[in-house]
Amino acid sequence: MIEKVGIIGSGTMGAGIAQVAATAGHQVVLYDTNQDALTRAEQSLQNILDRLVAKRRIQREERDAIWSRITMSDQMVSLSGSDLVIEAIVEDLSVKQSVFRELEAIVGKKTILASNTSSLSIASIAAALNRPKRCIGIHFFNPAPLMKLVEVIPAVQTSNKTQQLVEETIKQWGKVVAIAKDTPGFIVNRVARPFYGEALRIYDEGIANFATIDWAVKSIGGFRMGPFELMDFIGNDVNYKVTETVFKSFYYDPRYKPSFTQKRLSEAGYLGRKSGKGYYDYGEDAPEKVIAEDVALAHRIFDRILVMLINEAADALHLNIASATDIDLAMTCGVNYPKGLLAWADEKTIDWCVSRMDDLYAEYHEDRYRCSPLLRRMQKNQETFYL
Repeated sequence: MIEKVGIIGSGTMGAGIAQVAATAGHQVVLYDTNQDALTRAEQSLQNILDRLVAKRRIQREERDAIWSRITMSDQMVSLSGSDLVIEAIVEDLSVKQSVFRELEAIVGKKTILASNTSSLSIASIAAALNRPKRCIGIHFFNPAPLMKLVEVIPAVQTSNKTQQLVEETIKQWGKVVAIAKDTPGFIVNRVARPFYGEALRIYDEGIANFATIDWAVKSIGGFRMGPFELMDFIGNDVNYKVTETVFKSFYYDPRYKPSFTQKRLSEAGYLGRKSGKGYYDYGEDAPEKVIAEDVALAHRIFDRILVMLINEAADALHLNIASATDIDLAMTCGVNYPKGLLAWADEKTIDWCVSRMDDLYAEYHEDRYRCSPLLRRMQKNQETFYL
């Protein structure tokens, strides 16, 4: 049973996870070596809880109870006695391994050690431990208190008992759990690559500008944000790093090839909203977005991005990354897609998916546009994902 939860890293994600765990009734220790970061996290969490009271989401007594369960610390030894420790620090494998080695010497033998990594190998992190069976991936989405999805990623070393206890705990926290195989990007950060990558490719080819592509995806597909708006929200540096990591981890598969456009923006410091400029300018005198409101063009743009997303989701299922249900749950609950991609494939028809992929391959003759074998098999057997 999980009673005390330790969090390593007091950034936005770490503080958010601490809020979730404390709200669920756990004693929480939020640890960071940087005292200034802890001070910022403390102020931010208090502000968030105060806003929840002001909006009548929680009562003042509940706010005080949640806050009383959170302890800030700049000493790792404070994590001793934890039943579960979740690491939410920089995406650097060697740094994470070093932290986990140090942590293992402090906590008990049965303490579950989890990483919130979005793309690194859980098996590699677990390999740094003397008891790797206790290690698992628990990937929250930002902001952790609001986003329903949590990807749970068992490594090859992870024990069934560890996975079962983590699943039960995360569900008790009111989250939707999707189980993912320990492969680059897990579910969401793998399947979502074409949302960004194909939009960038369309721009690079001069087919449409950023605003037109975003408009097409929102107006035709019903997405809340277009790919360029979302990349500016996430941060070009963060999004590019994930793309680069997935590309390298898949042995440079051209499906995940990064864009020079995004690389140059990152190098220039045009990181999006947080820097005031990215694909769009967020300054006071920013020019208005220029949209070419061509409905036929919008359909072509959206269909191209959608079929690449469906193809990626189908391939994830083909390679047993996750179940069809968990793949669709991950995309709707993790990144707010308007529909599950495999359900969308049924709606568009498998024939349409295969035909569109083959059209793209015939035009480009690039392996980037290879059709998933699963879609071809389903077309041949006249199968659907759900219907």
